[in-house]
Amino acid sequence: MSDKHRVLIADDNEANVELMQAYLGEIDVDTEVAVDGQDTLDKVASFKPDLILLDVMMPKLSGFEVCERLKQGEETSGVMVLMVTALNELGDMERAVNSGTDDFLSKPVDKIELLKRVQNMLKLRSVTDELERLRRYIEEMESNR
Repeated sequence: MSDKHRVLIADDNEANVELMQAYLGEIDVDTEVAVDGQDTLDKVASFKPDLILLDVMMPKLSGFEVCERLKQGEETSGVMVLMVTALNELGDMERAVNSGTDDFLSKPVDKIELLKRVQNMLKLRSVTDELERLRRYIEEMESNR
């Protein structure tokens, strides 16, 4: 497995997936695709993404349901979620926040906005991972006293 960040694109629309893959091609990340809510959960388990670009309206499980399950899971709660949605009603944004999303982006996706948010979220993920490693190291040192 490479040291590149891993981004899972979860969208049932092939044109949206191809567009996001093309945009993400400009930054150094590994990508994987999921085509529905259940596939997203399965791919999270196997691909172990740092970030998920999560469509809200998908077959089997909605993006809201997927996000809730990920954020409640001990192994998956740290995965960053950027909900990508054509929905822009206030209630939908509130539901996205309540389901645990880290951020959201409206469709049609703007390339610069997508890349900037992805880069910022991956930076935040790296810092969070480093803090967790330091915390574990300190605990280990204290228990070895």
